[in-house]
Amino acid sequence: MADLFDKIYKDKGPLGKWASVAEGYFVFPKLEGPISNRMGFQGKEVITWSVNDYLGLANRPEVRAVDAQAAADYGSAYPMGARMMSGHTELHEQLQNELAEFVKKDAAYLLNFGYQGILSTIDALVSKDDIIVYDVDSHACIIDGVRLHMGKRFTYVHNDMESIEKNLERATKLAEQTGGGILLISEGVFGMRGEQGKLKEIVALKKKYNFRLLVDDAHGFGTLGATGAGAGEEQGVQDEIDVYFATFAKSMASTGAFIAADQEIIDFLKYNLRSQMFAKSLQMQLVVGALKRLDMLRTMPELREKLWENVDALQGGLKKRGFDIGTTQSCVTPVYLKGSIPEAMALVKDLRENHGVFCSIVVYPVIPKGLILLRMIPTASHTLQDVEETLDAFDSIRERLENGTYKRLSASVAAAFE
Repeated sequence: MADLFDKIYKDKGPLGKWASVAEGYFVFPKLEGPISNRMGFQGKEVITWSVNDYLGLANRPEVRAVDAQAAADYGSAYPMGARMMSGHTELHEQLQNELAEFVKKDAAYLLNFGYQGILSTIDALVSKDDIIVYDVDSHACIIDGVRLHMGKRFTYVHNDMESIEKNLERATKLAEQTGGGILLISEGVFGMRGEQGKLKEIVALKKKYNFRLLVDDAHGFGTLGATGAGAGEEQGVQDEIDVYFATFAKSMASTGAFIAADQEIIDFLKYNLRSQMFAKSLQMQLVVGALKRLDMLRTMPELREKLWENVDALQGGLKKRGFDIGTTQSCVTPVYLKGSIPEAMALVKDLRENHGVFCSIVVYPVIPKGLILLRMIPTASHTLQDVEETLDAFDSIRERLENGTYKRLSASVAAAFE
């Protein structure tokens, strides 16, 4: 019999094998100072494009003042216990009601964390006789939720309507045999590519197929739509989304999440969401802070306007200079380059050390081998000067990538892992 840990000693995983050269710089880096457009990294100021603070709320004085006062009033423990037992308050209810109104749903329910919340929501919505149909590019939290499902599940090609319909046909035939139903899952905005899910087209299929739609709108909430209510509002189909999910970790610059749906669905979920029934309530400091942030989302459209001014400048500038940013339809700004993982390390080090630009690096196995994805998140706190400096830096790194400079610089790293 093998030791359980034998496989760990032998194989650190596709990302873990790079830990000795990557950790502390390329992965698990330490940004320092107030969350803003420019922060500290290893003693240098860098333009920060890797923080999901879309509306620039994280370090605004009025937000920090509310957070500080709530901490003084309630501490970090109150309320104690799970919502069902002793952790329920009027302010939790108030936040739920305001969130439901904002995203144009009957009711909402608070979740402690986005990852935990969507995972548990999927688990609660389906039984073994039901079938899940979901996008192959879904976030890890959705995939983990689907893994809990004891029934059948089918993936469809990313945003491919032909593949979606084919899998709905398969699911329908199976559901007729099991007596179950169908849950289709999409994201409002896919966080790596920046593409919006084809919600309008998916909703149109309800006329032909009997399914319910769950949308994870983590990146759309607060950034898309006439009022910021998300991708469903942007595409004019918010009413047709059966269960809407969003997190506070992006545009709200906080911790927590929520689901919104018809009242009866929310009533069911709040009595069946294991991650909430058996977990401590969202602490009051976060609830009060979320109320303030939501009020700013509603009443300060200029934040979203500034965000999109920066998004348009960055994405437009990259396209004008010939960079491949894919088919993003959101604030998420991917830049696709060709190269190995060691070349990506050399490139990113050059960006950070010599150009003062900090953005996230994504490589295999998240994306195919031979590709480098530099993922940037413009925010309302960025300036047009930040954009111009970054565009110039990207011109420089592209030239060095194409002329083989990074390949030469990374040769010793590559050799060590062959």
